[in-house]
Amino acid sequence: MPTTPAFAAQSASTPLAPFSITRRDPGPRDVQIEITHCGVCHTDIHFVKNEWGFTVYPCVPGHEIVGRVTKVGNQVQGFKAGDRVGVGCLVDSCRTCPDCKDNLENYCVNMTMTYNSPDKFNSGPHTFGGYSSSITVDKDFVLRVSETLDPAGAAPLLCAGITTYSPLRYFEVRKGSRVGVVGLGGLGHMAVKLASAMGAEVTMFTTSPGKAEDARRLGAHHVVISKDSDAVTKAANTLDLLINTVAAPHDLNPFINTLRRDGTMCLVGAPDKPHPPIEVFPLIFRRRAVSGSLIGGLRETQEMLDFCADHAITADVEVIPIQKINEAYARMLKSDVKYRFVIDMASLKG
Repeated sequence: MPTTPAFAAQSASTPLAPFSITRRDPGPRDVQIEITHCGVCHTDIHFVKNEWGFTVYPCVPGHEIVGRVTKVGNQVQGFKAGDRVGVGCLVDSCRTCPDCKDNLENYCVNMTMTYNSPDKFNSGPHTFGGYSSSITVDKDFVLRVSETLDPAGAAPLLCAGITTYSPLRYFEVRKGSRVGVVGLGGLGHMAVKLASAMGAEVTMFTTSPGKAEDARRLGAHHVVISKDSDAVTKAANTLDLLINTVAAPHDLNPFINTLRRDGTMCLVGAPDKPHPPIEVFPLIFRRRAVSGSLIGGLRETQEMLDFCADHAITADVEVIPIQKINEAYARMLKSDVKYRFVIDMASLKG
C-alpha cells in the first residue's frame, strides 16, 4: 500500500509531529482524494490528549476534509478526477441497522470514524484522519463541495456545519423561530449563520462582551452576556430552541429558563467532565426538554453543503501551515481564534 505524509501524536503528552502512514489503493467502490484543506476541531484536541479515555496511538486527527478527487474505482458513479469533494466524521457504517436505513449513519453503533476507529479496510491498525496529504474513502461517504465555496472556509462545514445544521433542521427552524446559541466559537458561529439564513430570530449567549459586535456581524439579532444574571433572567421564556455549543462543564439551569413552553435545549458541545445537575421543576412546569445531537447522516450533510452553497455560507477561518498545528492547539484552548483553524495541506509537502 502507498505511504503518505501526515502529522500524528504518539501519546497524550507528546506534540503532533511528522509521520508516515499507509493508504489503501482504491478498490472498485473507492474514491481517492488529494487533501487540500483540513479543519481543526476541538474534538481533535480531546483525542490527541486522550481526554475521553479511548484514543489509540499513533493518532492522526482531522475530520473536516476538503480536497480533489485523483482516482475512482470502476463501480463509482457521480465522482471523477478533479472534482472538489469533502469527507466528514465518518468513513463507513454497518449499512443494515435501523439508523443506517434511516440515513442516520452517524448513530450507527458500528460506524467507522474518520480517525481512531478499527480499520476494517486494513490500511493500518486503525483509521487515520485528514492531517495528511491523501485519503481513500468508500464512495458512499464522499460528499460534493460546490466550486462556489472557498475550500478553506468549507472544510469546517464537514463537522461544525453539520453539527449545528442537524438540530436546526430536526427541530424545524424556519422564518419566525426564536433560536438561542450558547458560546461563540467554532460551532457557535456556524449555528448563528445557519439559523439566521433559515429565517430565525437569533440570540447569542456569550461570556465575552467583546464578542457582541462580532455576533451581530454573523447574524445574531440579540446578544446576552451570560455572566450577567439579570440579562439572562430577562431572556426567560423567549426561545423555541437553544443550541448549546460549549464543550466545557457549566450550569445549564439558567439557559433552560430561557426556553418557552415546549422549548428544547440541544447540547452539541462535548465536555470532558459532566455538567452540574439539572433542576427538574423548570422542565416539568414548562414541558421543556434537554436533548443532544451528534453531527449528521450523509444525506443531511450533503443537504447542508448545498444549503451553504445556495446561501454563500462558509466558516470564518484562519489558515495555517501544518507546522503550526501545536501552536494552534494552544491558541484554541485560550479561545484565540475566529473561529476555526484550517490547515493548508500544501504545507505538508514543503
